Amino acid sequence: MYPVYTVAFAAAVTGYAPVALMRRIARGVPLHLRERLGLIGHERPAAPCGWIHAVSVGEAIAAVPLVEGLRQRWPDLPLVVSTVTETGARVVRERFAGLARHRYFPLDFPGAARRVIASIEPAFFVCMETELWPNVLRVLAGRGVPTMIANGRLSDRSFRRYRLVRSAMKRVLGDVTVFAMQSDEDARRVIALGALPERVVVAGNLKHEPLPDPAGAADLWHRLLGLAAGQPVWIAGSTHRGEDEAVLDAHRRALAARPDLVLVLAPRHPERVGEVMKLVAGQGFRGVRRSELPGGRGTGTPIIVLDTVGELAQLYSIADVVFVGGSLLALGGHNMLEPALRGRPVLFGPHTSNFREAASILLAAGGGAVVRDAAELAAELQGLLADPDLRARRGAAAREAAASRHGAARTTLDLLARYLYPGQPT
Repeated sequence: MYPVYTVAFAAAVTGYAPVALMRRIARGVPLHLRERLGLIGHERPAAPCGWIHAVSVGEAIAAVPLVEGLRQRWPDLPLVVSTVTETGARVVRERFAGLARHRYFPLDFPGAARRVIASIEPAFFVCMETELWPNVLRVLAGRGVPTMIANGRLSDRSFRRYRLVRSAMKRVLGDVTVFAMQSDEDARRVIALGALPERVVVAGNLKHEPLPDPAGAADLWHRLLGLAAGQPVWIAGSTHRGEDEAVLDAHRRALAARPDLVLVLAPRHPERVGEVMKLVAGQGFRGVRRSELPGGRGTGTPIIVLDTVGELAQLYSIADVVFVGGSLLALGGHNMLEPALRGRPVLFGPHTSNFREAASILLAAGGGAVVRDAAELAAELQGLLADPDLRARRGAAAREAAASRHGAARTTLDLLARYLYPGQPT
């Protein structure tokens, strides 16, 4: 099975190589190929370290309570956090400065896995959100390194694909020491794929954990964005191509009643910022990049396009209303609990399979609402902007619903101490 997988993976990497090269030439996205192949030497830690893998920005942010909890429990344990993407690396370097070193995750070839793992010398390995790399897991198991899937989830799409190769998946899952899954459904799915039931625990969702914003963050963001006192703001977060038009249409309608309304538009992928800026201009609006503020705002009320990484969650604290993208299209949605934890009423589309539980608790509590198109988004937005009491009630309901799911970080850390790092003083 492993030789067949490795050949297939090599074919996939070869097929993707021209795309990666074009991204490197056109947008300057680095490949980090030598590091991901384990061909660049790194200073080895003085002692075996804890290794947490977070693919990109979302997983890196979700890992914050885990990394901070590890540092509190074992202050002398060196930590490494790996990512695949450059944007994820940037978040790790900024958020975990002084807490953990960053490394790029190895390409899943046996040789690369052996070289990178040998240079990291992990005492244990924690992988965020069911990233299953067979060769890496096999090398770790061969070295006797215990592993955990943390904040594990299996989307409808992933589950369907994994079921097609269930016999192979059973061998891969056998190399994992413990699975800390987000929900009962995720636990049932990973067991159905071949995980041993006694290794599977429902720990909750680390993205439900509150990450306190720095003191005075809201006031600071008002100054950075050049907002007047009491000026209404709404945020469309993590939008994809095909959703921005609906957001701009809703904004145009809402401006009729609130001409001073500010829209902060945050595309999910930073490389789309140029495309979004052209779309904003094409719709007759004036756009300004967040990185140009506060000096580049000029006169009037432009649409602010977020072109920075790792700031969206804090920005939610200044919004009157939040729309979370990836949900008007069949993409599964994004984290609507970040604005909910900050007491903001949340709007999202009907496609939320990646955050099914979060959407359900927000809808049940009255802190969220489903919008199916630009007209419904505009109607909900206008209704909330016109009624401060309704906004306050929905925001409070959203915060309470999100807070009811706290505790995943403690449960995950307890599992880690029991299965991955036993016998260590805490």
